[in-house]
Amino acid sequence: MILIIDFGSQYNQLIARSVRECRVYCRIDPPDVDLDYITSLKPEGIILSGGPSSIYENLSPKIDKGIFNLNIPILGICYGMQFMIDALGGTVKSATKREYGFAELLIKNNEDLFKNIDKKTKCWMSHGDSIEKLPKGFKITASTESTKVAATAHKRKKFYGLQFHPEVQHTPQGKRMLRNFLFDICKCKHSWTMKSFSENSINEIKETVKDKKVILGLSGGVDSSVTALLIHKAIGKNLICIFVDNGLLRKNEAKKLKKTLKEHLELNIRFVNAKSEFLKALVGVTDPEKKRKIIGRIFIKIFEAEAKKIKGADYLAQGTLYPDVIESISAFGGPTAVIKSHHNVGALPKKMKLKLVEPLKYLFKDEVRLLGKAIGLPEELIWRQPFPGPGLAIRIIGEITTKRLSVLREVDDILIDEIKKGGYYRKLWQSFAVLLPLKSVGVMGDRRTYENIAAIRAVTSKDAMTADWARLPHKLLGNISNRIINEVSGVNRVVYDISSKPPSTIEWE
Repeated sequence: MILIIDFGSQYNQLIARSVRECRVYCRIDPPDVDLDYITSLKPEGIILSGGPSSIYENLSPKIDKGIFNLNIPILGICYGMQFMIDALGGTVKSATKREYGFAELLIKNNEDLFKNIDKKTKCWMSHGDSIEKLPKGFKITASTESTKVAATAHKRKKFYGLQFHPEVQHTPQGKRMLRNFLFDICKCKHSWTMKSFSENSINEIKETVKDKKVILGLSGGVDSSVTALLIHKAIGKNLICIFVDNGLLRKNEAKKLKKTLKEHLELNIRFVNAKSEFLKALVGVTDPEKKRKIIGRIFIKIFEAEAKKIKGADYLAQGTLYPDVIESISAFGGPTAVIKSHHNVGALPKKMKLKLVEPLKYLFKDEVRLLGKAIGLPEELIWRQPFPGPGLAIRIIGEITTKRLSVLREVDDILIDEIKKGGYYRKLWQSFAVLLPLKSVGVMGDRRTYENIAAIRAVTSKDAMTADWARLPHKLLGNISNRIINEVSGVNRVVYDISSKPPSTIEWE
């Protein structure tokens, strides 16, 4: 495994993903970890990430200098390199000429990190500080026009530094450099597979939970479904899944889930019909934030009541993913900016005094899908597009009524059907319909109509942090529009959302 120390780089997840793509396990930890913890992990190598700080600032993040005495290969990237040079007796100062963007890298020799790399290659720079003096034993291995020490190495100790970012796609041969570090320098093996992960996770869950029961709030999404099946393989019927039908689901969603997970995979699922309670509380509510809070509050109340009926339940399972964990680490304690706190069922863990089981917390979304395939989850669930917790409540702009829900369900069902027929379902991050609080004039059968407008949203994305509107073929969009207008009573106009994130969000509310 490779340990990545988080000094605050916006590219930390890219480093981790690049390592994982080489089938090598890695994890990201903050710089305040102690040496005993590091040695307990037995890493084959350590990567010190970049970061926004300058090494000479008082509050700049630092890790125990003892890592340089552990006899473990170390790669420092940008700030990580500057920390290493400073810690070992070198000098880092503000650069006379800052360097941001593309630069031509001139490599002095094709050894170690630069094995099989072109002598001249593009790299991506992002720094305002430079190394003025190298510690004893370090040699310059590459330069750019503006940066004399663009790369350095202490070959005997296997310490390497790169002023540029090899993990970004703007450094074309950067991934090869990382592979050289992993396999030639650290001697890692290609052993990180979802098969090995599932076997280890199942054994770990068995040892942790033993004969106790685990409760899981099941949504039917890929994260909660993979979590459920993985735990089920470990403890069988001692996993109790609770599926709450809030009346805001898509057409036949609860029925499909029941057939797929309960009948085919024999999961122990309790289905709770709470439609009337949710819909009654949402009468007259139009503000999207109020909708979310009402839905969240009622969900917790119902989930908690159902959980109390289960005797011997000591654990709560959640489908938390690694990006959630990384994003919830605070500044300099891991230094990446706090974006959101990771949670799947709100305040349940604290209120219910249950211990958490989070078997996916070190996986990225694409790895979760691979894991689902490895453990036998049906394809329809593995490739299910994300669906918001508040469901159709935030896809109906304005008041939620039974009639408006019915209209949107039919529109959404047609949209997804056509997207699948056109072969685009797996190519899109999300595709869905929104019912607008507007009506427009139309003509149907020579008669005037005044009916609803449905908006169609389809986006491509890797992680939902940014997204672009999908360039769907005009013929496909025409089929979707024709079917919706002809088959759904109450809709006479369909529009297509062509805004990207940012500045827009993926969901409308």
